[in-house]
Amino acid sequence: MFRVLEKLYEAITLGAVLALALIVWFHGSHLLDAFYWGALFTWLHVLSGIAWIGLLYYFNLVQIPTMPKIPAELKPAVGKYIAPEALFWFRWAALATVVTGLIVMTLNGYAISALTLAEPHRTIGTGMWLGLIMAFNVWFIIWPNQKKALGIVKVEDAAKAKAARVAMLTSRVNFVLSVPMLYCMVAFRLVGG
Repeated sequence: MFRVLEKLYEAITLGAVLALALIVWFHGSHLLDAFYWGALFTWLHVLSGIAWIGLLYYFNLVQIPTMPKIPAELKPAVGKYIAPEALFWFRWAALATVVTGLIVMTLNGYAISALTLAEPHRTIGTGMWLGLIMAFNVWFIIWPNQKKALGIVKVEDAAKAKAARVAMLTSRVNFVLSVPMLYCMVAFRLVGG
């Protein structure tokens, strides 16, 4: 049993198998109901959102403030091993969050009113637009600049330093935007709108 937990992808598979077993057990007779699919994609949306925003908070609360304190000889390990792996999960979790969120809105019939910020879906629509801005930042500003900062794409030292700063500041923008975005998501679930 512990051998499964020692390997990341086996642990992920185990979690997925357990979730699938519960899905069949609890909802097996409802798998063709539209309501069920909305609930399933909401769960996937929350799961991917936890991964995305969890990593965003890790970068902003742990890695960015800690990097200046790390001895110079240890920094390459973070840049070569930890940061690229974290950024892999970060950007794909962002994409999964957006895709599953759009599916949830479509299945529940409020995609157009949310996209246009119309009543009664202005709150969730605002959260969605904040999330879309954040996902854009991840894929089109943070990741391209991090590739330079981490040496995945070779650039001059000055360009590397500039890219690191742009990536950090854009990550900080996402950190700031995540607070009202999460409020909108929770408020919509609790009070609607």
